[in-house]
Amino acid sequence: MPEFDFSPVFAGWEDLLHGTGVTIEVTLCSLILSCIFGIILGLGRLDPKKRIRYTLANTYVIIIRGTPLLVQLFILFFGLPYFNIMLPAFFCGVIGMGCYSASYVSEIVRGAILSVDNGQMEAARSMGMPHSQAMRIVILPQALVRMVPPLANEFIALTKNSALISLVTINDVMHEGQKIISVSYRSLEVYIAIAGIYLVLTTTIMFALRKLENRLRAGGMVQ
Repeated sequence: MPEFDFSPVFAGWEDLLHGTGVTIEVTLCSLILSCIFGIILGLGRLDPKKRIRYTLANTYVIIIRGTPLLVQLFILFFGLPYFNIMLPAFFCGVIGMGCYSASYVSEIVRGAILSVDNGQMEAARSMGMPHSQAMRIVILPQALVRMVPPLANEFIALTKNSALISLVTINDVMHEGQKIISVSYRSLEVYIAIAGIYLVLTTTIMFALRKLENRLRAGGMVQ
């Protein structure tokens, strides 16, 4: 049996705590971006008659979902300087993760809206509502609660994917853990500690969104 020594983890807890804060900050900013951009993309993929918007949205989703997040981060951080575009590492991490997640959020939004009965839109239009108002007041509130479970899975996946941002020199929890390993050579113990931190983060997201879903259902937003 191997002998575990977590003393380097305890000695470097302040660095891990700081890295965890950076991870949370990057993840939250990425989640906000992914929700905003994902809704725009999802709405753009609903109507094939609006060909330009529909084609652009679908092309974006195909490209982003078809390429690895790590490659996209490297293009932002290492590739853009070839065009004299220098972005801070934090900004590259947020943009890369947010835009990557938005492609998946768009599919969640599109599917949830399409799952609402067509009669809801027809009834709203018959009352004189324009399409945009009917979508905002009638359709989206009903679709929102249906988005929560798949959004929880996407947000958890994005949180775990945030471990990749350490490769673009962001001082997240993984980056701080690597620094502890480079000094102590206790890689297993450090990785176990990092896994525990990510477990806490993802579990918190899961329970928060489950609570939100229960509130939305209690509010009668599901037909």
